[in-house]
Order: sequence, then C-alpha cells, then structure tokens
Amino acid sequence: MTEVTGIDHIYLAVSDMAASEAFYDRAMPALGFRKNRFEIGGDPHVQYYNRLFGFVLRPARSTSPHDSYTPGLHHLCLRVDTEADVDAAATALRAAGISTSEPRRYPEYAPDYRAVFFQDPDGIRLEITSYRQERRERHDHWDKLG
Repeated sequence: MTEVTGIDHIYLAVSDMAASEAFYDRAMPALGFRKNRFEIGGDPHVQYYNRLFGFVLRPARSTSPHDSYTPGLHHLCLRVDTEADVDAAATALRAAGISTSEPRRYPEYAPDYRAVFFQDPDGIRLEITSYRQERRERHDHWDKLG
C-alpha cells in the first residue's frame, strides 16, 4: 500500500488577486513562508512555500462569495509545534496587520487544543493550532495502533 506522507500544496481561487496577495504578503512571511510567482495557462499564480508544502493563489473564475457552510472548503488549519508557538504566530500575524482571534484552548475539541483564527479577504477561514498529544501519539505509534 502507498502511504500519503503530507500535503504537497493547497490552491485557493481568489476573487481579487491584488487584495489577496497583499493580505498573504503580510500573513505568510509572519509564519515563515517564502514567495514566488508563475503562470499556468496565462493565469498568474502566487505561491507561498515552506520546506513542507506550497500555498498557491490563483484567480477565481466566478465571483460567488465564499461560504464555509456550503459544500466545499470549510477552513484551513496550519499546525505549529507547541502552544507557545500558537501565541507567537498570533503575535506575528497581528504585528503584520492581520486581525486574529485571541489564542486560547478549545477543550471541546481536545484537552490540549490551542488555536488562533483569522480570515482572508474572500472570507476563507484559517486556523493555527499546536501539535496535540493525540496527533503526536498517532504519528509515533502508527504501526501499533493497527
């Protein structure tokens, strides 16, 4: 069996490339991402990337507003290592001019679930959470969980 080892890239179709690029130009470097540009089929693409995956903006072909409660994308959650890293990410985002929720624990999700939330110009919800114990155990003991 072939095992998927991670997400290679995420594409977001955005309604206004300039507005989205301005937003992500503040948000993504605050989270350690670098940037490049390319075209596919004449459409401009802006990619933010780190060592693990790419996060790409491309122009939308429809102007329908994003609704996270209709079929499709609800939100994107990025993971950092520790709960302190969640707080540091929130601080970095705010310093970059990005409005975020207060970082806090969400015990209704898991006892050690700490997260912060923010939105892009199209209303796509983004979250940053820490690497929870349950996820670490799943990773470290995968073969034994069978």
